[in-house]
Amino acid sequence: MQIHLLKSKIHRACVTGASMHYEGSLGIDADLMDLVGLHPYERILCGNIANGERFETYAIPAPRGSGDILLNGATARLGEPGDRLTIMSYALVTVRQAGKWKPRIIVLDENNQVIKKLKAKV
Repeated sequence: MQIHLLKSKIHRACVTGASMHYEGSLGIDADLMDLVGLHPYERILCGNIANGERFETYAIPAPRGSGDILLNGATARLGEPGDRLTIMSYALVTVRQAGKWKPRIIVLDENNQVIKKLKAKV
C-alpha cells in the first residue's frame, strides 16, 4: 500500500508579485525550491494565510537569490503582494517508508529569508 505524505513545505512565503497575463504557475526563488526539494513543474498546493484561499498549480523557478514568490495566471486573482503563503508538495510513499518519513520544511521571514529549516531524514 502507498499513501500521500507531505514532501516539501515553504511556510509564510511572502508574495512579491502577480501577473494575470503570464501562464499559470507559482514562481519560487530557485534557492528556496532546492532547500525543500521542489522540482520545476512539480504540482503544489498553496494556502493564502491572508485571505484563506487555497489553490493548486505548479512550481517554476524564479531567479536564484531573488526571494521572488510570484502568482501567475489565474492564481494572480487569489492573492496580492505582501500576502503570506504556505506552499506544499506531496509524495506517494510506501507504508514502510511512512514510519520514518520527514518532510523538508522551511519557514520564511517577510523578506523570504529562511528563519527555520527542518531536513528530511529519509
